[in-house]
Amino acid sequence: MEPVLSRPYGDGLGTGANSVLGKARLILEAFQIDDVNVSLSELSRRTGISKATVHRLAQELLEWGMLERAGAEYRLGMRAFELGSRVPRFRLLRDALRPFMENLHYTTKETVHLGVLDGLEVLYLEKVADSPRFARPSRIAGRLPLHCTATGKVLLAYSPPGLLNEVLAMPLQRRTPSTIVEHAVLAEQVRKVNDIGYAVEVEETAIGYSSVAVPLFGGSGLLLAALSITAPTYRANTARYVATLSAVSHAVRAANQIS
Repeated sequence: MEPVLSRPYGDGLGTGANSVLGKARLILEAFQIDDVNVSLSELSRRTGISKATVHRLAQELLEWGMLERAGAEYRLGMRAFELGSRVPRFRLLRDALRPFMENLHYTTKETVHLGVLDGLEVLYLEKVADSPRFARPSRIAGRLPLHCTATGKVLLAYSPPGLLNEVLAMPLQRRTPSTIVEHAVLAEQVRKVNDIGYAVEVEETAIGYSSVAVPLFGGSGLLLAALSITAPTYRANTARYVATLSAVSHAVRAANQIS
């Protein structure tokens, strides 16, 4: 949470937690990826803001289109989706990579993810899959930890060392019995990714599924994202996925479409 501004609540539009924008931000960020509708009481509980204030600010967010009413509850509005879709860096990256992802999906018949670094998590910008049942554990605009995903390990390997140090300074969340939670093991895995150019995770994020990921670089050599293929473990073909993903990685860099 950001530091509280010294000005009193309502005195301007600062971004601190006690400002108008700060409280509106807390309300919007209170919606989680699996939420459909959230009650006023639950929004108050999640944000720590009084129900009266949440109600008043929600009315303004409704007028703006950032929220919508669903009976007595609230949900994120189309305006929030529209604004998110306008973020130039992510929109350009997603649009440029979508044809490559569709080709990978057509070739492998498996789920393809495009993930970027956001704080200490992977943010999934795009996903190509056969069926809605593959929406879990990842989804577009969803987030997953860096330490237990193939995309995350790639991002850790090709980012400045300070990122890995920050991750290693905290306990590692165990999502499945196979999740790597030993700091030394994760550090060694990340070092290996740097050596071989790709990352593999086997049932660390979801039981029954494995992933392979490679880094994507722009023409200037800047790390843009990680691209991965996820498949049921029983039929995952790591060597094949590495070859196809690496070919796309080289093509993206050679095309110099994104900087």
